[in-house]
Amino acid sequence: MTDARLLSADKAAFIAAARSNDTAQFALITERYRRELQVHCYRMLANYEDAQDMTQETFLRAWNKRESFKGHAALRTWLYRIATNTCLDFLEKRNDRTPVPAELPDAGSEVLYLQPYPDRMLPQDPQEAVVARETIELAFIVAVQHLPPRQRAVFILRDVLGWPASKAAGALEVTVASVTSALQRARVTMREQLPDRRLDWRSPATHELSDDERGVVKSYIDAHERNDLDGLMALLRDDLRFAMLPEPDTLTVTARDAVDGWVSGGLFQRGHDDWRCIATTVNRMPAAVLYLRTPDEPEYRLLNIAVLHIVDGKIVELTGFDATDKPWLNLPATL
Repeated sequence: MTDARLLSADKAAFIAAARSNDTAQFALITERYRRELQVHCYRMLANYEDAQDMTQETFLRAWNKRESFKGHAALRTWLYRIATNTCLDFLEKRNDRTPVPAELPDAGSEVLYLQPYPDRMLPQDPQEAVVARETIELAFIVAVQHLPPRQRAVFILRDVLGWPASKAAGALEVTVASVTSALQRARVTMREQLPDRRLDWRSPATHELSDDERGVVKSYIDAHERNDLDGLMALLRDDLRFAMLPEPDTLTVTARDAVDGWVSGGLFQRGHDDWRCIATTVNRMPAAVLYLRTPDEPEYRLLNIAVLHIVDGKIVELTGFDATDKPWLNLPATL
C-alpha cells in the first residue's frame, strides 16, 4: 500500500472508530504516532517526562475531541495540532519552565529542567517524521527554550516540521501575518543562541556518530576507569562548558574549573575513584554512563550520564545528568 493510500485508510478507520466509540481501534491507530508526537513535545518542553505526559494528554484530548475530526486535514496534522496546544497550555501554567540566568558573567542561561532523550525512543520508520540529529541535540533543545512559547511553537512547526505558514496559523488559531512575524523573531533568537551552527533545519543531516566522536568517548571512558585526571583534561577544550543537571549553580566555562569542581566534590579521590563506564547515545549525541563503586559496596552503582559535544577531537560541552530513578533511560542500576 502506498503512503497516500495508507494515510487515507488511517483517516477512514479513525473516523469509523470515533463514530462507533471503538476505544481499542482508536488507540491502535493513534499509537503509531506516539514516538513522533513525543519528540515534538520534547522539543517544546525539553523534558522527557513532561513530553511523555503531554503525549498521553494529547491522546486523551484527541479521544474527547474525536467527533471534531472530519477528515479535511491529515490525521497526523490534527494530532500535531492537539499536541502543540497541549504543550502551550502546560507552559502557560508552569512558571518554572523558562531558562534561568547563569551565575557566571557571559555564561548565558541554564535550563535546569532539561532531560536527555533516549535514542531508542526516537521514531524509527523513515516514513514518519525523521528526527535530524541537529534538531534533537541538546544545544538545539536548549536554544529553543529561549523562545517564548508561541514563538517556539511557530518555529518548530515552520522550520523543523516544514509546515507552510497557513497550516501553522490554523494549528495555533492565529493569522498568517502573526506566524510570519513570530518566525522572523524566533530565527533571530536562534541565530544568537547557536551562532556557530547551521540553521537550515530541514535539509538532510547525519544521524550516525563519527569515528572521531567514538574515539573520544572511548578515551573519556578509559580515563575514568584508570582514574586518570591528566588524560581526562587532555580531552577537554580549555573553554569547556560544563553543567550538572538538575543541580543549580554547577555551570563552569573552563575545563580547569570543571575538573577542580569534580575533585573538590570528592570525585577521583580515595574511596570515589573506582569507575566503570558504558558508551551510549542520547539525543543522537555521544554519551558515557558512569558507575562508581565505593569501598563499602560490592557493586558499581549508577551515578550519572555525561553527554558530550565533540568538535575536532575535543569535548567542548559536557552536560551531566543524574541518571538514578530514570527508568526511561533503560540503564542497569548496578554493574
